[in-house]
Amino acid sequence: MAYQGFAQEYLGMPAVTRAYTTACVITTAAVQLEFITPFQLYFNPDLIFRKFQIWRLITNFLFFGPLGFSFFFNMIFLYRYCRMLEEGSFRGRTADFVFMFLFGGFLMTLFGLFASLFFLGQAFTIMLVYVWSRRNPYIRMNFFGLLNFQAPFLPWVLMGFSLLLGNSIIIDLLGIAVGHIYYFLEDVFPNQPGGKKLLLTPGFLKMVFDTPEEDPNYNPLPEDRPENQPGDQDQNQQQHPQ
Repeated sequence: MAYQGFAQEYLGMPAVTRAYTTACVITTAAVQLEFITPFQLYFNPDLIFRKFQIWRLITNFLFFGPLGFSFFFNMIFLYRYCRMLEEGSFRGRTADFVFMFLFGGFLMTLFGLFASLFFLGQAFTIMLVYVWSRRNPYIRMNFFGLLNFQAPFLPWVLMGFSLLLGNSIIIDLLGIAVGHIYYFLEDVFPNQPGGKKLLLTPGFLKMVFDTPEEDPNYNPLPEDRPENQPGDQDQNQQQHPQ
């Protein structure tokens, strides 16, 4: 029963959230089982551009460290806020959600070229949390029963918690910065006087990820209407004339 419940919950996850969280868990499991090592995954511009180890552009977003408190903490927040975004403001807009992934990953990679950052998955999670929090400004949050605050403060609370654990806050600041850039370009600037939408999802992403909607004004030709299509008996009579 527990397995069926887990399988049902897993299959009920939206596609992008399911794909990303699954990739993160599989990557961590592969490292834990020593099939691969973190040295094969981390972001290294020299190996990417000189040795053509292109996979590092992706794998550095998939590894959150060995199994432990930090890993499960990141996975919970990644799953929760990625899913709420996909089922909320991005419902029916999978291509736009994928484009946000690509845009955020691109900016973080550019920053990684000039800083000694090896894994950017945590920054990506903070970006998702930031965008969700700005789009849900009136939701009240509770952090481990200790703090009560409104959603827009959540990324900063997470950064403070990371600082208490002795981690560098550069990753958190990067996620907040990229999240704010996306939020400003997508939600703020287009609504300003003289502003316009600058982040346009490429058409090929819409072709791949978005199911085209039927045009409610479409009026088929008479011969294409179902009531005018020949039935099985008519087809049989045409194939086997008496």
